[in-house]
Amino acid sequence: MMADRVGLGWRGELAASILERLVAIDVLEVIAEDWTRAPREEQRALAALGRERPLLLHGVAMGLASCHRVDPRRLDDMARLVEVVRPELWSEHLAFVRAGGVEIGHLAAPPRTAASVDGTLENLRRAARVVGALPLLENIATLVDPPASTLDEPAWTRAIVAGSGSPMLLDLHNLYANAVNFGHDPMAMLRAMPLESVRLVHLSGGRWLTPHGVAPRLLDDHLNDVPDPVYGLLAALAARAQGELTVILERDGNYPAIGHLVAQLDRARRALAEGRARALGRAA
Repeated sequence: MMADRVGLGWRGELAASILERLVAIDVLEVIAEDWTRAPREEQRALAALGRERPLLLHGVAMGLASCHRVDPRRLDDMARLVEVVRPELWSEHLAFVRAGGVEIGHLAAPPRTAASVDGTLENLRRAARVVGALPLLENIATLVDPPASTLDEPAWTRAIVAGSGSPMLLDLHNLYANAVNFGHDPMAMLRAMPLESVRLVHLSGGRWLTPHGVAPRLLDDHLNDVPDPVYGLLAALAARAQGELTVILERDGNYPAIGHLVAQLDRARRALAEGRARALGRAA
């Protein structure tokens, strides 16, 4: 039986509620940039929390998926935080966040080309040398299909995962949003991803945008509940995944009562169990 785990993203607004319901949470994920410049005593307090529940660090500002060299200061910050906190793992996005020295303040999808694959692989080699371990790599949501791309998203992602040896953090709402926004079948897109490398999963919600003169777009805003189709993708992933999965529910605002979030964790557990049972049925 797979020992899958389900947890929650740690946010300051939820801290007291999370501690009250810690028994219902298997693992916690922390935004690394919230802590890299925190006083050492606060970082040690975070490390103490990690002795209560497994702790994961999640980066949002490295810009690894780029032909531009990753900022060495940000790698140093992550390395120091990893040394103090001793997380189970760290992760980052397959995105760029700066170009020509300009910070764009957003996770952006680069052109999916052989050149961006090579640039990403070089940045991952730098990250592994400085931090001491490769990050898990997360697919991002985008409202614009990257221009000048020569590879589709699954092929581009597979090339990076295969070339780096990094495990994958598969964000299922990001995958779902990209699929519906650009006319793809979400299940087919899931099957095309490197599922054999998935170790960590993100779940979140979003909202539909209806700009004038443009087809509706699903925005991954982390302010809403996980939609039903994403739980279906989680069950399908669990039916195919070769190893144990850790699932993190992300919420970045519009916070409901903690009981509502715990109910979503329970639903994720049911989806995992459904998928694992499906796999056992095929093997019987």
